[in-house]
Amino acid sequence: MGDDDLTAMLQPAASRVRDPLTGRSVWLANMIRNPRPKGDDLIYDLHFEAEHSVDDRQRIAQAVEGNLRELGFSGKVYAMPAGAPPRMPGGRAPSGPAGAPPKGDPVKGMSGPGMGPHGGPIQKAPIEGVKHIIAVASGKGGVGKSTVSTNLAVSLVQQGFAVGLLDADIYGPSVPTMMGSSQRPMVDPATKQILPVESHGVKCLSMGHLVDPEEAMIWRGPMVMSAVRQFLQQASWKGLDYLIIDLPPGTGDAQLTLIQAVDLSGAVIVTTPQPVALADAVRGITMFRKLEVPLLGVVENMAYYELPDGTKDYVFGRDGGKDVAQRFETELLGQIPLQTSLRQGGDAGVPVALNEGPVADAFADIAKAVHAKVAGA
Repeated sequence: MGDDDLTAMLQPAASRVRDPLTGRSVWLANMIRNPRPKGDDLIYDLHFEAEHSVDDRQRIAQAVEGNLRELGFSGKVYAMPAGAPPRMPGGRAPSGPAGAPPKGDPVKGMSGPGMGPHGGPIQKAPIEGVKHIIAVASGKGGVGKSTVSTNLAVSLVQQGFAVGLLDADIYGPSVPTMMGSSQRPMVDPATKQILPVESHGVKCLSMGHLVDPEEAMIWRGPMVMSAVRQFLQQASWKGLDYLIIDLPPGTGDAQLTLIQAVDLSGAVIVTTPQPVALADAVRGITMFRKLEVPLLGVVENMAYYELPDGTKDYVFGRDGGKDVAQRFETELLGQIPLQTSLRQGGDAGVPVALNEGPVADAFADIAKAVHAKVAGA
């Protein structure tokens, strides 16, 4: 087994194991070093910091070996501990900088204590090669935000743009299913950047590409923030006209991380017409406006169900998204009907925007409106 074969085997195995200190994969964190064969066996150095506990060290070594087995490696694996030994109990370094949060944060908790662990404070930096970054958000779950994100991305591709889709919902990633992209992303050996998976002409990256479908991401906020930052700034997004970011519902860590890390060209709010969804959509709108992110408009999903005779049944209420858009003086980008084909396309990994029909036309119109607002800004 040559060095190239070792790297080809170790890279995907280590890329699926998370370093608890930085939130990055142990491959990108440069913890895997000097792989070398010994007959049919594999030896490599596993570098640790003093903050890595004994449990951390054992778990990482076991996880890398387990992934190697899944990839077909049958020899013995020797992870040689390197770097700093673990600190004794009570001697662990503090997890974050001391002192009170800096004054002037538009939202409490955006910086200061608690923001330092797992990779340090977030620094805003442009994403090389990306012209426009669009956040698709909702105040609550279950309103079809990922459906809108995937179909918006596909519609923009059909209109001639180079598009990426980042799934920032760490706890409930759905982009791999909805885009039909279940393969693992690789890492560019030269740049150490994650290479997004391409599906339907869209470059996609999601936590769902890195972990097994049944695995629960039981992470605290700093780990989530570090993963979102890694997806943004340590992936190869070069050459994109648009990077669509499918945010998790709510107004928490992932949203603040995104706003701190990059300059957004704008945000799209997704809601259904019913009052309980509209109340949360309003919170999303006020969050983006408070943080000075341009609001591109509102998409009203599940706006109505069309009966066989052509009449419309307003299952969740009527024109709620339109009313919110008027109230906040923004554009109603579109009203998407409740339709079986939309659900079937998402489940099958074939977004409905790829087909012909009124729903595909509605998403095409939304894409045109988003482009017009961003290009004319």
